[in-house]
Amino acid sequence: MSVGLPLDRVDGPVKVTGAARYPSDVSLPGQAHAALVRSTIAAGRISRIDTSRALAAPGVLAVLTHENAPALAEAPMTALGPPPRFPLADDRIVHFGQHVAVVVAGTPQQATAAADLVDVEYERSEAVLGLDHPSAVVERNAWGFDVEHGDPAGALASAEVVYDETFTIAPETNNPLGLFATAAAWEGGRLVVHDSTQWPVMTRRTLAAVFGVVEQDVRVLVPYLGGGFGAGLRTWPHTILTALAARVVERPVKLVLTRPQMFTSTGHRAESRQRLRIGATADGRLLALDHDSTAAVGAVEANLSAIVMGTGHMYDCPNVATHDRQVRLTIPNPGFMRAPGHAEANFAVESALDELAHRLGIDPVDLRLRNHADVHPRSRLPWSSNALRECYRVGAERFGWHGRNPEPRSTRDGHWLVGHGMAGVTFGWYADSCQATLSVTDDGTAVLRSAATDVGTGTYTISTQLTADLLGLGTGQVRVEIGDSDLPPAPQSGGSGLAVALSGAIRAAAGNLVAAFLAVVADDERSPLRGRKPDEVVAADGGLRLRTGPEVGERYTDVLARHGLTELTAHGEISFAEDAEMARAGAFGAQFVEVRVDEDLGVLRVARVVSVVDGGRVLNAKTARSQIIGGVVMGIGMALFEDAVFDADTGRVANATLGDYLLPVNADVPDVDVTFVGEPDRYSPTGVKGLGEVGLVGVAAAIANAVHHATGRRIRDLPITLDKML
Repeated sequence: MSVGLPLDRVDGPVKVTGAARYPSDVSLPGQAHAALVRSTIAAGRISRIDTSRALAAPGVLAVLTHENAPALAEAPMTALGPPPRFPLADDRIVHFGQHVAVVVAGTPQQATAAADLVDVEYERSEAVLGLDHPSAVVERNAWGFDVEHGDPAGALASAEVVYDETFTIAPETNNPLGLFATAAAWEGGRLVVHDSTQWPVMTRRTLAAVFGVVEQDVRVLVPYLGGGFGAGLRTWPHTILTALAARVVERPVKLVLTRPQMFTSTGHRAESRQRLRIGATADGRLLALDHDSTAAVGAVEANLSAIVMGTGHMYDCPNVATHDRQVRLTIPNPGFMRAPGHAEANFAVESALDELAHRLGIDPVDLRLRNHADVHPRSRLPWSSNALRECYRVGAERFGWHGRNPEPRSTRDGHWLVGHGMAGVTFGWYADSCQATLSVTDDGTAVLRSAATDVGTGTYTISTQLTADLLGLGTGQVRVEIGDSDLPPAPQSGGSGLAVALSGAIRAAAGNLVAAFLAVVADDERSPLRGRKPDEVVAADGGLRLRTGPEVGERYTDVLARHGLTELTAHGEISFAEDAEMARAGAFGAQFVEVRVDEDLGVLRVARVVSVVDGGRVLNAKTARSQIIGGVVMGIGMALFEDAVFDADTGRVANATLGDYLLPVNADVPDVDVTFVGEPDRYSPTGVKGLGEVGLVGVAAAIANAVHHATGRRIRDLPITLDKML
């Protein structure tokens, strides 16, 4: 059995040898190249646009603007909202860096040079920047996630202890290492697109709708993606513009965003503010939670932003109210960034619980255990799995939590103040329907096909391991084909739901394939498996064997050869519905952090991280651990570094390079101790839970809580920059 083992990534060799082809690596025969012209104002209209000099430049094939771009249909709604507006639909400017023209030329250098020759004049309007701008329109979140359970107002009024504080988080930018790119070609009436997407099926659906073709006439390819972190969950305007340019010039076109363009073209985690009110008893029992969030959104955006949607099931509290609002600003469109909503809400709630514990003289771990949700707080159904108590216990033991002096400023190492902090993690459950096919060929190879993607999380590897075990093969006998919208439809690689969905589809396909082999030999007198049913056999040794007599059976290749077949294929599909007997559980976890603060200089260093996760059945110990470490690193970035600064006058992102936008580097990241606990999840067909995002959640709160323990200073504003420590 290979499932669970720390198998090296099966796609590792092609990546380290440079053979893996990312979207930016694609080179199509006869392709031209596109470059974008971006607005230099945040709000207003284009009063004049002159493309004559660009059109006369060497190699230029076309310049598309709102004045000559062919009309496109409206983009459709997706499960995560509609794509952003098409920027060449009119002369309106709604954010700095909006695409106002696309130049197509023979080489990338010619396109870039000509883009600088496009002359644009604007009629400016007031830029609405900042959550407190007097002209900003504030709206209730239209997605309907607000809840009210019990009597929060009454419980707050009568509580022995009341907490009321506000938390703010700066905007962050996804910044995957691989620059987003699109290469598009119209082959007859069919559009073939290589794109940096985490959701090929959604991108296909969007492109088909806007160009007025059937979905089968659009193919989206992304076998490898150089990171996404949520940025690839929408069809951004540059993708549509590339396909449009290819149609106009009647040849393939490729567009690669620059790093500054990534800051304004592919989303970001929106600036947010949260007010959290808690009512509790003197012994730390939660009576009321009132959680109010406000987040920035684009001027004409409909992006899903539901920061408080998970608050109601984090702890066993009888009275809960949540309120989500969005403020319309003239900023680049926000999008999804790893653990959207959960990361922000956890920072507020887990920081507040630490404050409450300190105020009441209760150990922070003990306070959380007193309010642990043994069943789902709203439905009162038992969890499909929940090892959060074990996460606290194991994490505290591995970290040495109970040996600390809880008094702030009590622990020193020379001129360094040492602080310990922790946070609990409750992550939401998500999975969507998924399909896959499995084939076994006459050379003994199994081939898995699905339109899923691997964004660096290890999808190729865990799919290989699971397929091998379900069919009784070695991992070297399995080939995985994903990242192609022509394959059976799959959901996005996002929301920590793909592993659950794809593994369920693989399991279903494997079961159907075993049944198909048994059907082939049902009347075959030469087969020792004649007349056997699926529950009478097991997959092993490259074939099927009797469950009650493993010495009886035969290989797949023998069945195929005897019946003159080159391969046998089966389809698998999984869908998910509410369960009346259990509450679907996502991952749980606990983060423990040690920080050191230079008492004189205010320099802050993360010295240790212990991360304990209930991730259900772990399919690959190495890739699972890698996901948690990656999440922790992003959590350190959220806590200490990341802040996309919008110029207050122009709306320009003032630090739109990796030289100015700070990210954690090796020197900022300590060794991360990762431990998995818990049992396979009862609701998931294969017992797995998603791990792509849970590692990030709780890190910022644990760091902030550790800072308080070290210094006595409460930080409720991220990132925790040097000036806040002085």
